[in-house]
Amino acid sequence: MPKLIEPTTRLHHAWLDARDEWGRGVHQDGSGLRPTDDVDSADGFAAWVARLLAEADVTRPAEPGWVHCTYRWMVEGDRVLGTISLRHELNALLFEVGGHIGYGVRPAERGRGLAGWALAEMLVAARALGLDRVLITCDDTNAASARTIERAGGVREDIREHDGRRYRRYWVSTCSPAGVS
Repeated sequence: MPKLIEPTTRLHHAWLDARDEWGRGVHQDGSGLRPTDDVDSADGFAAWVARLLAEADVTRPAEPGWVHCTYRWMVEGDRVLGTISLRHELNALLFEVGGHIGYGVRPAERGRGLAGWALAEMLVAARALGLDRVLITCDDTNAASARTIERAGGVREDIREHDGRRYRRYWVSTCSPAGVS
């Protein structure tokens, strides 16, 4: 049975296995991984996990240009299945193309409904933060992600272009998210 957990150094090798399945240097939505992060060494991975956990701490100021964010890993046993993030607010870029929630499921685990399950869990967390609705975006060509958002109650507002890519923008109510009782 999958679980959502806080990022942890305990799963360093499992996280690297998932990363390598995606491909080194490939963007992983919802992971919080930046191009300058060193996740291969134990010290670098520990620093990255510490940053992810610190980004949720609203008692500390967010880094310039960034917002507070809660990260969770989808895991089953000691296998990392994917990642999901909940941004506590929107800045200008997130309003255009990033949204409040980003997620990614490793290629071998897709088609199991993990993204929808994790999204439903994060909608509960968004409601706990006081957000009545959240913006979720996906690449215009990502039909699977669009279906996931729509199943969660997403109502498409529009499609916007940024840096040559088109993004579908959906608003999802946190009051009674689909799949959450």
